Amino acid sequence: MIRSALGAGPARIALSLSGVAALVALWSLGLAASPHTLLPGPWAVVKAIAGLAASGLLVHHVVASLFRVTWGYLAAVAVALPAGLLLGTYRRPELAFGPFLELARPISPLAWIPLSILWLGVGDLAALAIIFFASFLPLVLTVKNAVGRVPLVHLQAGRNFGLAPGELARRILLPAILPQVLVGLRLSLGVAWLVVVAAEMLAVNSGLGFLIIDARNAGNRYDLVVAGMVLIGGVGLALDTAILRLGRLPAFAWGASER
Repeated sequence: MIRSALGAGPARIALSLSGVAALVALWSLGLAASPHTLLPGPWAVVKAIAGLAASGLLVHHVVASLFRVTWGYLAAVAVALPAGLLLGTYRRPELAFGPFLELARPISPLAWIPLSILWLGVGDLAALAIIFFASFLPLVLTVKNAVGRVPLVHLQAGRNFGLAPGELARRILLPAILPQVLVGLRLSLGVAWLVVVAAEMLAVNSGLGFLIIDARNAGNRYDLVVAGMVLIGGVGLALDTAILRLGRLPAFAWGASER
């Protein structure tokens, strides 16, 4: 009731921006109390972002990061969705590969960085592999668990009506698991965006992660360091908003209504 009362008008926008304004105010007050700190002020960060935009480096680094996340993430989705359906539907594959997935799940995606560089060298392939590993595991486990929660009676009813395995997946499994899949897509995309920043600090020479580490090494340009952090947060928010809007498309609404 409270959320619906706020609506989507100027009042809601102002309330959403009030937290950012409070943070900027506290940031400025903290700098005023400690004038000798190396932390840049909000205006210095704004000027750093403007300088990046004027030089073309902002578009260069943002596009480089988005390129790696897009291809690494899409590759993970293309493999994780059918793999999760297979593991959740059939007992033998789940017994064979389930323990390995559960063993690999607690391993931090950043732990794959040295091995990826060792196998694939320094460059985009290593970063793509890290993003793939980071996105694949949470998504395949989400799909597998979602399939496991589909009532068995629904599957049995489909088989009784003579549905082939492909039709069973399309007409029963997919509509039932679409809401959980959306959650998995959102979580794995967030992990992919977090990991690409770390990978770019070590494996490549472009992207927002590289911008931060290069600014730190190039004469302690902490205005660019914080500018990179702000850009990472802004792009991450845009990606999360995009995946939420995906859940409002007719295909996902149809999936929820079919349950």
